[in-house]
This record gives sequence, structure tokens and C-alpha cells, in this order.
Amino acid sequence: MNVVFLGATKGMGRALARRMAARGDRLFLLGRSDDELRKSAGDLQARGANGTVDRAHCDLLDADTLGPAMDAAEASLGTIDAVIVTAGLFGTQDQLEADLELARRVLVANYAHTVLFCEHARKKLLAHGGGTLCVFSSVAGDRGRKPVALYGSSKAGLSHYLESLDHKYRSEGLVTLCVKPGFVKTSMTAGLKPAPFAGEPEGVATRVLSAIDRKKPIVYAPWIWGWIMWVIGLLPRFVMRKVGF
Repeated sequence: MNVVFLGATKGMGRALARRMAARGDRLFLLGRSDDELRKSAGDLQARGANGTVDRAHCDLLDADTLGPAMDAAEASLGTIDAVIVTAGLFGTQDQLEADLELARRVLVANYAHTVLFCEHARKKLLAHGGGTLCVFSSVAGDRGRKPVALYGSSKAGLSHYLESLDHKYRSEGLVTLCVKPGFVKTSMTAGLKPAPFAGEPEGVATRVLSAIDRKKPIVYAPWIWGWIMWVIGLLPRFVMRKVGF
């Protein structure tokens, strides 16, 4: 596949990009840091990526970079088969409540500008007859919970958008996959106490790649988080007010 990747330099995105490179997919990288993109491109080429791994600047905090980034990817790849978005920002509830500027950046990057980027990607994919739009949301968006009121709201909006997109455009050939990771041990979660059933980036990448190939609309990773969030979804509000998870 010809794949555009926003967020391939760290964590789960890097693990997924490496698996796609190893099977011979052709990749185009988008991100904020050219130095990190250059290093990742070299790593992916060494792992078997098809052709030269090109790159372009794309910053989820700067809406003016989103369209030109997708234009650069299209010019390099020609046909685009898949767009994968793993980039995003994180802050704990305490951090976001104490710093409203940080909260603004998290909300804008994770929801508003990710949706705008996906709109650019959607148009490119449909113009080529369809393809896959795979976007990382989070289990934090499945239910209103005390520790993730702000961060979770950004992911709830994103998950809603992705589900709606799948309903509307699947018949036209656009497969939208919403990835909902639980707690995964990455640089984003460094310093936080690992939750039960915490996953590793490599395991998540394996599961997500299988979901991409099977054209699934949603996947939880690690798998057990699907059952965990199903149980949490059944809890009444008076219970949710008392618990701290």
C-alpha cells in the first residue's frame, strides 16, 4: 500500500510504521520535527519500506500546514491507499485544569485540527476511488470519567466523527477505522502509574495492522479494553460519581 503517516516517529505510530515498512508498504511521513522525520525515514527504509521514504511538515497546532502536507504526500506517492493518524497531545486532568493554554492546545490538536486533517485526507482518498483512514482515538472518549474530563472529551468528539464518517462514506469505498487504545506504555504515559492490562506499542501495532487489513471500523488495543469499556458503559451515573477511574 501507499500510506501517508502522521505520527510515525514515536510510540504506537512508530511501531505500526515499522511493521508496514517490513512488509514492503510505501510510506510518506508527516510531522512537526524534520529531524525526527529524517531519522524515522532512514529507519523505515532500512526495515524494508518500498522506495524512498519522503516527508513533509505537518503540525496539528497549525491548521495552515494540514492541506499542504496532504498535497505533498499525494505529489510524492501518486495514489494514496491509506492515511494513518497516530499523532496527538496529552495532559492529565490536573495539568489541564491548572493550565488552560495547555488545555486549549490539547483540545485543538486532538479534535478540531485532527478532524480538519481527516477532511483533507478523506477528499484525497475518495478522489482516488477510496482507501483506508485509520485514526487513533482513545478509550478515554467512551464514557465521561473524572480523571479524563478534558482529554477524554477531545477523544469522544473524534470517535463520534470517525463513526459518522464510516457510516456516510463506506459505500463509496472509504474505510474508516477508529483505534481505541487503553493504557499503553509510551513516552506520552511516562511517569504515570500503569493501569491494569497496560499494553506495549508493538502489541498494539500488530492488532491495528490486522484491523486495517480486515477493514474493521473499530478496534480496541489491547483487546481486553473492549470488554473493560463495555462494563464501564453499563455503570449508572451514581456509581461513576463515586469511583475515581
